[in-house]
Amino acid sequence: ATLPFIWPRCLLPLFLGLFQGALLLFFAFFVTYDEPSAQAEDTNLVANQVYSTFPFFQDIQVMLVVGLGLLLTFLPHYGLSALTHNFLLLNFSMQWALVLQGLIHHFRHGHVHLDLHKLLISEFAAVTVLISVGAILGRTSPCQLLAMATCEVPVYLASEWVIVNCLGVLDVGGTITIHIFSCYFGLGVSKALFWAGQKPLHPKETPTPGSDLMSLVGMLILWVFWPSFVAVLCQPGDAQHRAILNTLLAMSASAVTTVVASSLLERDGKLSPGHLQNGSLAGGVAIGAVADMAMPPVAALALGSLSAVACVLGFRFLSPLLGRKLALQDQCGIHNLHGLPGILGAAASAVAILVASQDTSGSHFSQLSPAGGNASEGVGEQQGDGGVSRQALCQAAGLVVAIGVSLVAGLLTGAVLRLPCLAQPPEQLCFDDSLYFKFQEQAERLGPGSTPEERALDLKEQV
Repeated sequence: ATLPFIWPRCLLPLFLGLFQGALLLFFAFFVTYDEPSAQAEDTNLVANQVYSTFPFFQDIQVMLVVGLGLLLTFLPHYGLSALTHNFLLLNFSMQWALVLQGLIHHFRHGHVHLDLHKLLISEFAAVTVLISVGAILGRTSPCQLLAMATCEVPVYLASEWVIVNCLGVLDVGGTITIHIFSCYFGLGVSKALFWAGQKPLHPKETPTPGSDLMSLVGMLILWVFWPSFVAVLCQPGDAQHRAILNTLLAMSASAVTTVVASSLLERDGKLSPGHLQNGSLAGGVAIGAVADMAMPPVAALALGSLSAVACVLGFRFLSPLLGRKLALQDQCGIHNLHGLPGILGAAASAVAILVASQDTSGSHFSQLSPAGGNASEGVGEQQGDGGVSRQALCQAAGLVVAIGVSLVAGLLTGAVLRLPCLAQPPEQLCFDDSLYFKFQEQAERLGPGSTPEERALDLKEQV
């Protein structure tokens, strides 16, 4: 007989308590707000920035906290854990990113000056963690997830700086820097963590109609607010307007195409809830790299449809193949939703740049650069076919860097997550909220004086 798994009750509060305490000290000594300006022009400028950015920021918050959290509840016995861990990782990763980017990029005269834009960039860093976790959802402990976030955020910040500032890649919606990076980081973690081979289907892993319904509601929330995620960093005006329109068109096309592809792949013509939950969002992933570029509306529709087809085919054929051949575990199918559409979007950005170069007047080319930033300054100086060709090569180079860096870093992080001190649950206790949450029914059954061993045995009997 094997000893029951006993959750180390002090590990999680110790980890988070030390982190939050260190963060309080850092903010007390080094973080401040900008001094209020007495100039009316500066005051109006700050007010306009807040009023133009904060509505988008609120939309993104709803996406991540509610939409993405509900999307992960397709596991029927793990919904409470999925929602809670998603919310915890968002806050943990955002604060950790604030510290890192403040020290690296914004540390001036002994202080970091905090503003809404810096908070938004930190939230984007947290998004990469929330996506990557999808590959190992349900088979890891909260401490493993926090350790993964601790490792992933600095790698993302470094990768994003190289891709955008050094290579000059145009990616206003994060197709390359966020979706592709987080996808292959998560797959690398999964491969290193579950190195022994593909896990068999767990008894509590199969979705139910109720859990699929909750996940579908999460998809709808993400679908509605996705244009804000893509357009928030665009220059207000034509670029932002174009990004919103292109995103809406791409996502509308992906929603319709997902129904078509899912129905055709099933012999009886029925729809797969998993296809709907993911394929309908594929257009939003792919359009991010080209959302503010000068392209006809039909291109956004075509890209949305192609990304949906790639996502659905990935769930039907590619995921089982990778599981058999590479023993790759991808619990939420992040490779199908973020990896394949992301690669399509990166390729589309290079094509859009080459097509726009046909206008020698430069009127189209001037619209290729995103809102303000080092990348746009570099692109603006490039004129002629040579400069445009170089920019297209930079898009491809950014894709290669994102995949290469994320895979290597993910493999190393996965090796770290195998440390025994991080309390990975055994296979028979995975996908169960009872391992981490106290329920009244369980408390009444065991009584107030139950030992940890008795609680673990009770949970094991339930599983």
